[in-house]
Amino acid sequence: MLIQNKQQRDWKTIIKKFEAVLGKNGVVQRREELITYECDGLTSYRQRPAVVVLPRTTEQVAEVVKICDRHNIPFIARGSGTGLSGGALPIEDCVLIVTSMMRQVLSIDLENQQVVVQPGVINNWVTQAVSGDGFYYAPDPSSQIICSVGGNVAENSGGVHCLKYGVTTNHVLGLKVVTPDGSVVDLGGQVPEMPGYDLTGVFVGSEGTLGIATEITLRILKSAESICVLLADFTSVEAAGAAVSDIISAGIIPAGMEMMDNLSINAVEDVVAMGCYPRDATAILLVEIDGIAVEVAETKQLISDICLKNGARGITTASDPETRLKLWKGRKAAFAAAGHLSPDYYVQDGVIPRTQLPFVLQEIENLSQQYGYRIANVFHAGDGNLHPLILYDNSVPGALHQVEELGGEILKLCVKVGGSISGEHGIGADKKCFMPDMFTEADLETMQYVREAINPKGLANPGKIFPTPRTCGEAAKMTDIKEFAGVERF
Repeated sequence: MLIQNKQQRDWKTIIKKFEAVLGKNGVVQRREELITYECDGLTSYRQRPAVVVLPRTTEQVAEVVKICDRHNIPFIARGSGTGLSGGALPIEDCVLIVTSMMRQVLSIDLENQQVVVQPGVINNWVTQAVSGDGFYYAPDPSSQIICSVGGNVAENSGGVHCLKYGVTTNHVLGLKVVTPDGSVVDLGGQVPEMPGYDLTGVFVGSEGTLGIATEITLRILKSAESICVLLADFTSVEAAGAAVSDIISAGIIPAGMEMMDNLSINAVEDVVAMGCYPRDATAILLVEIDGIAVEVAETKQLISDICLKNGARGITTASDPETRLKLWKGRKAAFAAAGHLSPDYYVQDGVIPRTQLPFVLQEIENLSQQYGYRIANVFHAGDGNLHPLILYDNSVPGALHQVEELGGEILKLCVKVGGSISGEHGIGADKKCFMPDMFTEADLETMQYVREAINPKGLANPGKIFPTPRTCGEAAKMTDIKEFAGVERF
């Protein structure tokens, strides 16, 4: 990798070049101001960038990247900074390219059901822009009121409705991308399938290692005629998991199907105080169905019967928007509510086959007892995307290391039962040393070939996704990150 060291760089001259492109207000360089950008949603690791730039257009991004390319400066793209895998974690002596000022909805084409946005547009703004005309944008991460579309594209984010409608990649038609040498290319187009290699599919989920998206063409959907949300509460997690499997086995594909355990239920009720989640339930299942009114009514009855057959104590249904929102509000607030259970929490993002839910949840409970840390479970039950939140106190010496080890055991468990180490949060800096647990050396080398073809100098988001060195293991995880990024541990 052709990256100069800190002593060889004339930052004053480089910053003047950035200011010539962006103006003085578009460049952040004061040490106290850089604190804002030293981490993303994974706050355990922090590193201040050398400088932050705030472009507003594709042309400005391209010029900034060209300067980085000429001076061999590593650069990292950052959206709203809500990522949970350290994907936007700076490395020492880097330029952080923050796209939060690129927040324009560039065009809306209702006839062809698509919108074009800049990467800094907040996820929920897309739906707000078209909801008055009866449309919406399906991918809806829990952080949708603050996360940016550019970050969603980088991490291939999912959300509550990914079970039926898919994750971000299923809704991106085209991209305008600034490549790591500063070139501007167009990927995909305005139709779902374009001839040639699916470079849009390659880029979505590449976590900033292949360039920076500056314009994104999104597919929007027509709002359903009827929507209904069911809340079923259970006295055992196994019963709730069995209901999930039976619903899918019956040929029913809900718009969303989420599960929360007792710890999460009470945390949410303590914080949000909606009064709709039974505090004594071991688990609750939230199921949303949509479609034409007749279909929704019939499916609602089928799901209710399946839940009752599997031991549900009670079922609450809501068809009006206000009550539906109330039922979902707790689930959307679950991560924030976990912050009230302990000083810190560490969230993982593994995926398992639905049939393995009871077994894996029991194993997670066993690991919780073995390591001595409480774990709150909130997850997309329909597609087996787990989000165990490990509760701990970072001020206790050695706690973070133990929690990381516990999180690693959960990821290994997911792979062991035929799952994945990430469903929507990405790999970033946090999980890259677990990639060899899921992929062979040949698999990883093939992925590296793609990155090296597009990012030959390794300047775009270095040290992310792939283990360095490739043979690093769980014990080397923190050393690996510190060697490459110079990060501080908090």
